[in-house]
Amino acid sequence: MVKRIIIIFVTILCVSFLCTPSYCSGKDRVPDYADKVVVIKSKRIMMLLKDGEILKIYKVALGKNPFGHKTRAGDFKTPEGTYILDKRNPNSRFYLSMHISYPNESDRLNAKNNGVSPGDNIMIHGVSKELEHLGRFHRLSDWTNGCVAVSNAEMREIWQLVPDGTTIEIRP
Repeated sequence: MVKRIIIIFVTILCVSFLCTPSYCSGKDRVPDYADKVVVIKSKRIMMLLKDGEILKIYKVALGKNPFGHKTRAGDFKTPEGTYILDKRNPNSRFYLSMHISYPNESDRLNAKNNGVSPGDNIMIHGVSKELEHLGRFHRLSDWTNGCVAVSNAEMREIWQLVPDGTTIEIRP
């Protein structure tokens, strides 16, 4: 009797592992790609979303002066607002960078009205080769010039999950 129960249990366990959607349907499973990225600066997190559902959450490092919206070049702030992840750099000094479309028209107008340059080159990126050994410890402090930084392992994952043209919302 006990032997029979064990056999049934092992059979159910094996079937549950093998019967994933791709195995059972006979179709290859298409990976879930993010359709939106949300950064919450005050919590130092970045979320990848698909149809409003969270796919992944990452802890991040921000600009050295993280509070408030970026208004000019050299203020070391990470911008706030809605932008587009519009291009990639596989050869970035900071590992697989994805460009954030800052400054937008409003940012440019605000900077012009204040007589300053809005700055540019805001990215999501990993860490430089020299600091790669730090892994996730890089985020113990905010260290970028206004970018959003993750570990290199996390950046490889984000690179695969987030297509060009994805909206990024950066909240305070």
